[in-house]
Amino acid sequence: MAEMWFVIVAVLFVGYFLLEGFDFGVGMLMPIVGRRTDIPPDVRRRVVLNTIGPVWDGNEVWLITAGGALFAAFPDWYATLFSGFYLPLLLILVALILRIVAIEWRAKIDDDNWRRRCDWGIVFGSWVPAVMWGVAFANIVRGVEIDAQKQVVSSLVDLLNPYALLGGVTTAVVFALHGAVFLALKSADEIREDAVAIAARLAVPAVPIAGSFVLWTQIAYGKGWTWILVGLAAAALLGVVVFTRDEKEGRAFALTSIAVVSTVTLLFASLFPNVMPSTLDPAYNLTIANASSSPYTLTVMTWVAAFMTPVVILYQAWTYWVFRQRISSTAIGQSHGLKWAGRS
Repeated sequence: MAEMWFVIVAVLFVGYFLLEGFDFGVGMLMPIVGRRTDIPPDVRRRVVLNTIGPVWDGNEVWLITAGGALFAAFPDWYATLFSGFYLPLLLILVALILRIVAIEWRAKIDDDNWRRRCDWGIVFGSWVPAVMWGVAFANIVRGVEIDAQKQVVSSLVDLLNPYALLGGVTTAVVFALHGAVFLALKSADEIREDAVAIAARLAVPAVPIAGSFVLWTQIAYGKGWTWILVGLAAAALLGVVVFTRDEKEGRAFALTSIAVVSTVTLLFASLFPNVMPSTLDPAYNLTIANASSSPYTLTVMTWVAAFMTPVVILYQAWTYWVFRQRISSTAIGQSHGLKWAGRS
């Protein structure tokens, strides 16, 4: 039962990074997408925001669910992780809150300076988690100094090691690429053209950066079978280079999705059967066995998940289907209005 819940937690984080990854990318690129067009700046930014408008808050639910599952299924993992990584996770939380507030309140005041400040809040709230999630998960896989009391004694400086920093750069670049391709898929006119061009430029450095991180992970921490995931991630990123150059954003988005899923799956597969390795002594490792809840708790959670998960997935799939149309600057219009994200 504990092994099954490790897989469930992994699937929840895979879903979060897959869906929220392009949300982060869209926010990261908001200041530059369409900048060289004749579209007024506020209209351009409203188009960019409305590509994720109907789905971004639903995508964040995956993180809440993953955190809840982690707390209930693996309380020791949850306690050690959130106490030992307190500052990085607090920074992620503050950035996410700032991003939420900026998106929701951007159109509440009809003032250019207010909207500009909100835009920078969205940018900050997208860049920081995009980098910090990579740093955090790289450190989880690499291992930190955990003592016999299951307490992390590593300093903040210890978390900024070369492998973790490469992980942060990798998630930032891949999320930016994922977001650029999503923007190309969901927008029209000049903004789509600019998003395709940005995606094509980002795809080139993404291959060596992400490839280096994935290869390092596999050689240092991977299993024999996880070479398959390395191959999938590498092939997907190489395919993105080709399809963005040919302006086939639908296929490119499918491949960036495969790259994200393969990479996150590789991280969790490299952890198994540990959940947080200790660099002090392998005897102090947190494992699936010594960090999980009781069998009764896991059984109850399984029944709840079996009922609720299909409902949530079907609802979110329906939301994506309903809001599948492309968004253009003409449809948004040039009226400022006071509606969310400036929608007319």
